[in-house]
Parts: sequence; structure tokens; C-alpha cells
Amino acid sequence: MSKMYYRISQGVYVLTTFGGGCIVDAVSQISSGENPLISIAIMKENYTNELAHNNTKLILSVLGKKVDGKLIENFGYHSMKDFNKFEGIETMDVDGIKVPLDSLGYMELEVEERIENETHTLIIARCQNGKTLNEDDEELTYQFFRKHKEEYIKTKNEEGKTVWVCTVCGYTYEGEELPEGFTCPVCGVDSSYFEKK
Repeated sequence: MSKMYYRISQGVYVLTTFGGGCIVDAVSQISSGENPLISIAIMKENYTNELAHNNTKLILSVLGKKVDGKLIENFGYHSMKDFNKFEGIETMDVDGIKVPLDSLGYMELEVEERIENETHTLIIARCQNGKTLNEDDEELTYQFFRKHKEEYIKTKNEEGKTVWVCTVCGYTYEGEELPEGFTCPVCGVDSSYFEKK
């Protein structure tokens, strides 16, 4: 498969709602005006997708290049089903939804439509409000994150153990070999996208 889609310019964001949140990168402004429409794609396998189906209010936080890697690790490589993503993350409360403070700012969104495809839900939401939190940083693009992923996410393994790292999202699997038919549980790519460390 061609990796040309990696060249599509996207950012890195934290999407939160009641009960959790996750990292998203496929976000676009799709209308203009005082309350523009924003589209957000969320993997169907992601628990936050389930939360977003049960709620109409979402908060989208824009991450900067100086973001603490712990925020990306917590929200990008864990599930709220078995891990408290907010632990150790400084947050504020916006209408009952936790919002990470380590961001450039956030947008309060109201869901208007959901479009399903085989792997993702595309959410169309109207921006109701927003707030700038940091003007001293640049937006973290997905391309910049991929190039500097190891600076944000430290691969941790016990001495003598082999770790396989997903080159798309940074997920790590510990073991001498990847199981046959293995796919990344975070981003869904097959084992050919993993590097042995």
C-alpha cells in the first residue's frame, strides 16, 4: 500500500467528551462564519467513538509542538476502559467535560451529523465557543509528530526484551516476534508497519 496518505497535512488534537477522550488527527474546518462546522474522524475501534455516539457535546483541543509527550501517550496509546487517561494531566472543566491545559486552546463543539464508513466515524460538529490557552507555540502537525515521535513517546522496555513499534502511531508491542496476522490495536495497520527495537 502506498504511504502517500502520510503526506496529507493534518494536526494532532485531543478530543474529549463526557467519560473520556482520545488523540485524533483527521480534523478539518468545513464551513466558515461565526460558528463553523468542523469534521473529525474517529476510529470505530476506539472507545471514544462509543462515547462520542452517546454524547452531542465534544471538546477539541489543539496541541502545540511543545506538548508534554505524556499527554499524547495517555490519550493516544491507552483506552479509558482500563486506564485513566487524565491521571497526571492538568485539566480544566468546561461544562462537565475535562479539557487538557497543555494545548494551544480548545473548541466547544455540538454534534450535528455522523457518517459511518468501514473503519471510522466522521463527526460533523458546529463550533459553539472556543478559548486560546497558549499563543507561544506552533501547532503540532501529524508530519512533525511522526518525524519526532521518539522525542514525544519514549519506548520503554526491560533490558533484553524486544519491542516492536508501530511507525504510524507509536504503539509498542513487547515480544520476540509479532503474532501472525497482527494489526495495531490503536491505528489498525498491519505488521509491515512495525519496526523492531
